[in-house]
Amino acid sequence: MTRITITRPDDWHLHLRDGEQMRDVLGHSARQFARAIIMPNLKSPVITTDMALAYRARIIAALPATMQSSFAPLMTLYLTDNTPSDEIIRAKESGMVHGVKLYPSGATTNSAAGVTDITKCYATLETMQQIDLPLLVHGEVTDPDVDVFDREKIFIDRVLSPLTQRFPNLRIVFEHVTTCDAVTFVQESSRNIAASITAHHLLLNRNALFEGGIRPHHFCLPVIKREKHRLALLEAATSNNPKFFLGTDSAPHSQPNKENACGCAGIFTAHAAIELYTETFDQAGALDKLEAFASFHGADFYQLPRNQEKITLTKESWTVPDQLAFSGEKLIPFRAGESLSWRMV
Repeated sequence: MTRITITRPDDWHLHLRDGEQMRDVLGHSARQFARAIIMPNLKSPVITTDMALAYRARIIAALPATMQSSFAPLMTLYLTDNTPSDEIIRAKESGMVHGVKLYPSGATTNSAAGVTDITKCYATLETMQQIDLPLLVHGEVTDPDVDVFDREKIFIDRVLSPLTQRFPNLRIVFEHVTTCDAVTFVQESSRNIAASITAHHLLLNRNALFEGGIRPHHFCLPVIKREKHRLALLEAATSNNPKFFLGTDSAPHSQPNKENACGCAGIFTAHAAIELYTETFDQAGALDKLEAFASFHGADFYQLPRNQEKITLTKESWTVPDQLAFSGEKLIPFRAGESLSWRMV
């Protein structure tokens, strides 16, 4: 197959940053996706409905004029130990907030204000369950005595499994899953539990961190894992199981912030997201499964209508730019200077 037309996809996990940085990366996502779940971990976390609506207005204002009616940012709140239940109700009533994000404190970029103890959030989670507002989970423990490659598995055992038992009707998205343990957990859980999968976790195993030396542009959190885990993710993504759907976790950082003694975690894939997923599904002989994964499953889980517009991709080689603009600095995209085999028309 050298040409494929699918329903316009959505990105169910996207980092846009703010200000000039946001303006430089926003168009990449809006070119491909009709909607995106916008992460709330700005330097000043988005902890209230008013902050989410103001951020949404800034995103829309930053869109190119031709895209302002074709791309919808779906907002989220940043869960803290002290998020009040009445704020959750306001968020739901706004019609613009589609989830609440759980970052364990210290787990990733701008997560210092995250949750220190999930039991402090029980009243808030009970409200979310009652009004049916999804919880979006960065699924890692942050204990220094836990190996970084085991943090997701331990999180399932210590936090997520007990959480699903205590709040059985709470819809939960286990975001950017990276292990066969997470895949099995989602598969065996109720229909209220789903997962997003990134393109980079489908394409890379942890050897990619060390090819020819340290590769800072392959560093993300959760970190990429062993090959057996990559294969489990690939099988889940191409299985047509509605519990798994596209979420890029595209996370822009400037070149100086990635290439230093303590580089930031995050991989920027928004420049070629749907092309990367298409390449992955093509390599797996599963192009017929791409549309459901990219365009249907996420919309269905978030209880939103499926998009009506179509996009077309052709199988042709093109070279990813070496760098992109990023608020006066350089942004190094995933697969910079390398060839991709699919291009969105």
